[in-house]
Amino acid sequence: MKKAIITLAAFSLLIALAGTFIFAPVATLAGARLTAKALEPTQPVPPAVQTRGGFEVEVLVNGRSLEEYAARGRHYVEALEGEEYELRIRNPLGERVAVALSVDGMNTIDARRSSAWEASKWVIGPYQTITISGWQMSSSRARRFYFTTERDSYGAKLGKTANLGVISAVFFRERQPVVVVPPPRPRPYEDDRIERRGESKRRADAPSTSAQGRESAGATAKNSEAYPRPDDESAATGIGRNVRNDVHWTNMDLQPRAVAELTIRYEYRDALVRLGIIPRYYPRQDALRRRERSTGFEDRGFSPEP
Repeated sequence: MKKAIITLAAFSLLIALAGTFIFAPVATLAGARLTAKALEPTQPVPPAVQTRGGFEVEVLVNGRSLEEYAARGRHYVEALEGEEYELRIRNPLGERVAVALSVDGMNTIDARRSSAWEASKWVIGPYQTITISGWQMSSSRARRFYFTTERDSYGAKLGKTANLGVISAVFFRERQPVVVVPPPRPRPYEDDRIERRGESKRRADAPSTSAQGRESAGATAKNSEAYPRPDDESAATGIGRNVRNDVHWTNMDLQPRAVAELTIRYEYRDALVRLGIIPRYYPRQDALRRRERSTGFEDRGFSPEP
């Protein structure tokens, strides 16, 4: 049996997360309206929102889906620096499913890096569409996604910069659908008290500061050898403002084989131009092309004054 979490309430479609998620062995990455990486024989790519078996993922900014570009066997969207964004995910089936959703290679529920099967997951009801707006920080709070630089990204703050610029979603079906019965909603102060107790326990269990420093330095040195340092030109996802998002745990028995996987790459416009994803814009007309259209005569009576 897999544990799971379910969103009980979303106060705003644009500022709160909707849906549910699982916390157990099962998950991967999440997508947006772009290419679907099939786990079964590939099918023709749809012209608009990328789907696999009817599953859809879209990247939304101000409620609008970002335009998708297909190239190099992948799908891309243009990141808009400083803008908050959301991920809208659709379940086309008449039964609930679990989706492992990752941004920049980190699970959107616990920021961990794992396989799709082992990851915590969001639960989506039959024919339901949910909107995930940020990193889930507790059972009642999330922090918004926003486009920023690698150096300012959530991944850089955690020392996880190997997979910046990608969103992935992997979907799993239940072995036998079950009825979800939400438990009584906890009082706000009870939830905060549980959070404080968990924080106190983490501090008590944490190694000494000196040991942490040595381990962190070693990890940083190892990481710097393997990956370039974060920069201020490439797109990544930050950890933004707090929003209310109530969730709770549920149990699901999932099929081990994923039914669909959607993946999207995002970059700023300059990077998309360099990759050849979108054409370069020339503010002035190319001089050589202008000269090729030159002619010797035109209808004019006399020479004009300069």
